[in-house]
Amino acid sequence: MTPEEVGERLVALLTDDSPDAPPGEIVAGLSGGGPGHERAVLDVPVARWWETVGTAKHNGALGCDFFDWLSAVDEGADGFRVVAHLYSTRRRHALLLRTLVPRDEPVIESVTELFAGADWHERETHEMFGITFARHPDMRPLLLPPGFEGHPLRKEFVLASRVAKAWPGAKEPGESEAGTAKRAPMRPPGVPAPNEWGPQA
Repeated sequence: MTPEEVGERLVALLTDDSPDAPPGEIVAGLSGGGPGHERAVLDVPVARWWETVGTAKHNGALGCDFFDWLSAVDEGADGFRVVAHLYSTRRRHALLLRTLVPRDEPVIESVTELFAGADWHERETHEMFGITFARHPDMRPLLLPPGFEGHPLRKEFVLASRVAKAWPGAKEPGESEAGTAKRAPMRPPGVPAPNEWGPQA
């Protein structure tokens, strides 16, 4: 199947006119690096995340039996965009699934029951973004040290290392405080002044 056909097929399978269907629009599109490298992209409501992943895996025409990766993107006030990439080893097509998790209640259903390989990815995403994966069997820390506070990949997270060590704002090789083209040190966006945060406050 072409990427367009993969997206259309999944939309058709998920289209449900019953009154019990969770609200929200399902939108198919394409993503990729040009002709021959496209893949189907499907945006679904968060309430239909688990159902969508399960349908992509179990439907014979789609057969997305390989779980590649899962992560998220902080989209500010809009919430967190959870993204998963699946692949069909038999039919050789890829599928990118996306959903938007609300910022005030970042909860999404775990897909570890469908793909055991999602375990590590969901644990990392939970640590980095603070997104809870409901029904995940073991959400213990994966990467961060014990007692770590906050979620480092959220946009509001303060880059402590940048506060402790001045960031020169270099954009080109050799363009730093020690280089020939000296520039005044500058703070990255979102990092408060040293006298407002950290040990010097």
